[in-house]
Amino acid sequence: MKTLRECINEADEHRRAIGHFNFSTLEMLRGIVLAAQELKVPVIAGVSEGERDFVGVKEARALVSAFRDDFGIPIFLNADHTKSLDRAKEVIDAGYDAIVMDGSAMPFEQNVATVKDTISYAKERESNIVVEGELGFIGTSSQILAELPPGVPVEESKMTSPDEAKKFVEMSGANLLAPAVGNVHGVLSNVGNPALSIKRVQEIRLASGVPLVLHGASGISESDVRAAVKAGAVIVHFSTDLRVSYRKSLVASLSDSPEEISPYKYMRWPIKAVKEVVLSRMAWLV
Repeated sequence: MKTLRECINEADEHRRAIGHFNFSTLEMLRGIVLAAQELKVPVIAGVSEGERDFVGVKEARALVSAFRDDFGIPIFLNADHTKSLDRAKEVIDAGYDAIVMDGSAMPFEQNVATVKDTISYAKERESNIVVEGELGFIGTSSQILAELPPGVPVEESKMTSPDEAKKFVEMSGANLLAPAVGNVHGVLSNVGNPALSIKRVQEIRLASGVPLVLHGASGISESDVRAAVKAGAVIVHFSTDLRVSYRKSLVASLSDSPEEISPYKYMRWPIKAVKEVVLSRMAWLV
């Protein structure tokens, strides 16, 4: 079976992307896997620090490995938004396939140093983990938002610049880069999410020399996601869409069957709902 690095290289070569979907329950993960199996495509399952604290660092690794073995599909596990070297060491030791070192709120030099230290530790442990750096603030919460979080850039002049992206990759050694290009974590309920700067995506891809990752795709239009993929985004993150679908389906399932007490019966609908969202979003990435 192909490695994550091989899947990333293929996606980059053919200007398509791998879908990244966060999970915090077994049902969410099962929905993700069922969609990938149906489409016969690679998929990345992500767990942020909060999600890892809930699921368990080793438990998440065991679940994804079990699905990979049982279904025979390339499903990879990513430690999403990891903010310290100690938390990075946890997932490297646990055998994760990828890690996002999120130093977006740090000074530039500290952000670079955190990524470098993570890569050094991975080499010491003889890990083949893919290390992603994040440059540019896009918010912190995969939730429904009333307004744009303070500090998230919507003007091109304030987004991640090609020059700083090039410098960051050269100094840190990051394998992937997640820039701020008009994207934001979460979905703006009233005004809608800002449009992406596809021009800036292209410029950063050329300047940095590494494949890009698009975070916060749940609130982005299909046309912008497709354009970002053609411009150089090889991994696209979705989380809020899955959370909303999961919760709505669970509430409806419980309301429709108020006397049902068997979780394996009323949890079937959230699995189906997550699968449908994943199928829909994966169609945007080819």
